[in-house]
Amino acid sequence: MALSITQQPPLVSLVQSPMPITLEESTPVYTSSSFQYVLDLYYWSGGENESGSTPQYTLVKYPNESNVGIFDVSRILNSTLTDLLQANPSNVKFAKGIGYWEFLSGSVYVTGSHVQTQVMKYIDGYQLFQEYIGEDIYELTPFWPLMTSGPATQSVFMSNVSNAGVFVGNYDYGSQPNKIIYSSSIQTAEYALTSTTASSGQINSYPNAPNDAGFLLSGSYDSYTIQAYYNTSALGLPIKYEVTCNQKYPNIRVKWKNRFGQFDSFNFNMINTKRFDVNRSLYQPQIGSWNSTTLGYANYDSNNLNYMVDTKESIIVNTDWVPETYNDIFKQLLVSDEIYWIYDETEYEIRPITIKTSNLTFKTGVVDKVIQYSFEFDFGQTYKLVI
Repeated sequence: MALSITQQPPLVSLVQSPMPITLEESTPVYTSSSFQYVLDLYYWSGGENESGSTPQYTLVKYPNESNVGIFDVSRILNSTLTDLLQANPSNVKFAKGIGYWEFLSGSVYVTGSHVQTQVMKYIDGYQLFQEYIGEDIYELTPFWPLMTSGPATQSVFMSNVSNAGVFVGNYDYGSQPNKIIYSSSIQTAEYALTSTTASSGQINSYPNAPNDAGFLLSGSYDSYTIQAYYNTSALGLPIKYEVTCNQKYPNIRVKWKNRFGQFDSFNFNMINTKRFDVNRSLYQPQIGSWNSTTLGYANYDSNNLNYMVDTKESIIVNTDWVPETYNDIFKQLLVSDEIYWIYDETEYEIRPITIKTSNLTFKTGVVDKVIQYSFEFDFGQTYKLVI
């Protein structure tokens, strides 16, 4: 009897999308009416080899029409990544599966041999259609191991602060980066990366804006590039940042969790509008001196009082003229579940916001020589402090 794993996730997986583990038995034992495939699922933080001895879940499936058992473990594993990215930039965990089969022979269960997947790493991200299920993560963006979809050329202000993520763990292809190189027309600087085999050491954050603490370029320059390196070997494509001048409107710098579970940032530096809405629930109290010798009322009594007052703040922002290469990351902004307004870049103070815009007509440079977009955000912390 030969049981094998015919499909398993890659070494690094974006766990909001399917992570199938497929078991197949090659002998006719699967014809038993009680035959079932079984998968013991383990997940953990810490060291790569620190799995517990007891599985967190045991999953059972009858064979499908192709006589295999397909287990998608993505939703279980995704539910374990509960940390906000702002609190945990390296939100990575390990997982593995051990598969076998069993069937009932009389009153006794017969169990087959066990097979084990590789130890996998999973992060809080997602794949896109038309990528095939289980595609290697380094194939999903030309900038890998920089954890972003780009675009290749972006704009930035000298006053900006922000950081981004680079994967420094093993991803089953090529070399692990050990530095970020910043290059401008007048200077080149290296930002050292650190890596451990622990789950918390798989992703490093690095500053990618000129005013961020740790940013290594100085002097006067019009643009700079950022690229991951292993020693002298460049990894992936570089990202170029063009330094632009602040506009007359107050800048709204927004960062959001992208498809790789890391932050992308953008300056909404055209006109913006803030709104403040109040929703009230009223009630009518009983007024009057009902416990006195005569009935009367005070001049400050009201028969309409606020029972509950809720507030809602929102902001509408607009982009400057942007190329269509921004379309993809704006789609990721529309579906992001973690967004912040960096409202004080000097002190790097942030406010949580949620995107209210539910549809956007994307434009192309072929049809529209210049492109602008408008987004509306709701404040995640309203005016009244209620916990």
